[in-house]
Amino acid sequence: MSDIVPQSPQKPQYRPRGKPWPKGQSGNPAGRRRGSRNKATAMAALYLDGEAEGLVRKAVEMAYAGDALALRLCLERTIAPRRERPEPFRLPPVETAADLAPAMAAVMAAAARGIITTGQAAEMASVIATRLRAVEIDEFNRRLLMVEHGDTPE
Repeated sequence: MSDIVPQSPQKPQYRPRGKPWPKGQSGNPAGRRRGSRNKATAMAALYLDGEAEGLVRKAVEMAYAGDALALRLCLERTIAPRRERPEPFRLPPVETAADLAPAMAAVMAAAARGIITTGQAAEMASVIATRLRAVEIDEFNRRLLMVEHGDTPE
């Protein structure tokens, strides 16, 4: 005899993939309230309350004693991370597609001379490419209007 129980012909129902909940309702409507803090974070804040000054003093003492990790920690918290600063440089006006090559040459020259960083040069190249698309669209619209009005495009 067999101990196998025949299974029902229905397959188990699974939640649909993607967004199974109606808009505006989460899977747990009675979930964590907005603005509530993690319990571990709150406990750590209570534990360290009033001790921050002593901990900082100890870290500075360890840094003076030659502890490289403490020195690094102190410097990271004291000195703000360096961000790219805007540097002015001459960029020729870009009115037509023919003006884009001199503009890119100006960006490359500024990067080569060290006036701007390579990251800033890449951002400027992206801006110039966007300007190129805008110029091309404007030129296309101008030609389309000329054709619609019966004029011949130049």
